[in-house]
Amino acid sequence: MKPVSQRLLPLCLGLLALSAQAQTTAAAAAADPAPAAPAAPAASALTANVTLTSQYISRGFRQTWGKPALQGGADYAFPNGFSVGTWLSTMSNRYIENGTLEWDLYGAYTGAAGDLGYSAAVYYYKYPGAEYKASATKYDYSELSFGATYKMLYAKYNYTISHDFFGIVDARGTGYLDIGANVDLGGGYTLNLHAGDGRVANNSMWNWRDLKVGVSKSLPGGFTLAAAYTKAKGATSAYDNYTLGIPNSAGVVETSNPADATLVLALTKTF
Repeated sequence: MKPVSQRLLPLCLGLLALSAQAQTTAAAAAADPAPAAPAAPAASALTANVTLTSQYISRGFRQTWGKPALQGGADYAFPNGFSVGTWLSTMSNRYIENGTLEWDLYGAYTGAAGDLGYSAAVYYYKYPGAEYKASATKYDYSELSFGATYKMLYAKYNYTISHDFFGIVDARGTGYLDIGANVDLGGGYTLNLHAGDGRVANNSMWNWRDLKVGVSKSLPGGFTLAAAYTKAKGATSAYDNYTLGIPNSAGVVETSNPADATLVLALTKTF
């Protein structure tokens, strides 16, 4: 979701998992929130997961600078439909200044009426040590989330309630719409489709959309193997040469387009 950084916000078709210059760069590439709350309480009160992925893609943006990421989380579901959880992922300090970790905390309520599922949640995204020095702005931010599912279809809307959003100041009201479908193909295979649309409040030059198409396969022992094609596109060219403007160990200021199309592979173990 800046003088040398640039942020991203997406619209996607893909896997449903459950995250610019001056000071605007950091905001538009906000990380994909913790996994979306299920449409009904989990069968087991406490669940946990660990994932090794070829890249960390959040809302269409590559947040590990093309490198692998280690991720993990835990959720506790109460019998009355409420749940709490946490989720973490490694990140690149080429993408967020002085930060290498995303830590999400969230609470949710989920329920169902026949085939219709619904959820409401609050998320807090923490990036320990990360700060966009040019404006002394933290990357931390908070969101409210409202979601619905109908059979294989889902829709979710996240609304930023904090003053800042992923390094962008005065961005309260930033929104991200996530719609898609998880189609059971039989044999443990699921087709994952997602489309997203991000609008950065008071910073429309950082608006974006993203798409994702993927397939996941359930394996014995609580493992899931997934592959997805993802791509984001900014409303302007602001993301084309993303950089924090900080030289690497060789004295070179690296640039990248985190919205480029890419293929992501991931292996998840659920406990």
